[in-house]
Amino acid sequence: METSSQDKPMMTGDRTIPPEGARYITIYIMGQAYEIPETLTILKALEFAGFQYKRGCGCRGGICGACGTFYRKEGDHTLFTGLACQTVAEDGMILAQLPFFPANRADHAGVDMDLSPDEQINTLYPEIFRCVGCGTCTRTCPMDIDVMGYIAHFKRGDVARGAKTSFDCIMCGLCVSRCPANISQMNVAMAGRRIYAAQMMPRSEATKSRADQVREGRYEPALAELAQMSKEELKELYVGREREPDLSKPGEWMPADTTNL
Repeated sequence: METSSQDKPMMTGDRTIPPEGARYITIYIMGQAYEIPETLTILKALEFAGFQYKRGCGCRGGICGACGTFYRKEGDHTLFTGLACQTVAEDGMILAQLPFFPANRADHAGVDMDLSPDEQINTLYPEIFRCVGCGTCTRTCPMDIDVMGYIAHFKRGDVARGAKTSFDCIMCGLCVSRCPANISQMNVAMAGRRIYAAQMMPRSEATKSRADQVREGRYEPALAELAQMSKEELKELYVGREREPDLSKPGEWMPADTTNL
């Protein structure tokens, strides 16, 4: 692929190859200074410096929450947090990798299911009532979730709103590490979502009906037929399949072939 002289080379792949003329900056990893090209994420900067990620690194795209990082900047007393795969390294940055945050992991399965959903949360995590509403958890969250807000929902007994507000949590634990009340926010949220899904979410009759059909073996012949097909035959079948129109309303569209419905 041809590029113009004004295009800036991209640093991609597992091994960073700095473009010609790249500007270097100094970062400090566990107290040792390293020269790295600018524009790298903290994760890429650590690898460029020679460190290997064997733990604390998963998706590399801000989804798994495994690469929680603490850092300071020269001349600034503030202790910053972020995900190593998202945060861009800065000149003078002082890094410390702490990818795992111990938290109170209550046995969600051991709670009395006869209790109401809010009572189950209160039994599992009574420490939520120590929340002082400082907002540190919300300011720390790399996903911009209203962490203090969903803890407030659970405190008020609104498990449904707490579950929905916390839905995008990636379990990185950065909120837990900064909470002055020692609340395990991420695990409170996980328990809330599990309780909501198991006991409060409306049940789909269509899903139940399809699950019954699967258990009865209705689709076994079709699966056996697919298993005998070649890769090319499967590809042709997939490419030529009937697709539901993107803007169709629920219940309006049906495929011409309803054999497997």
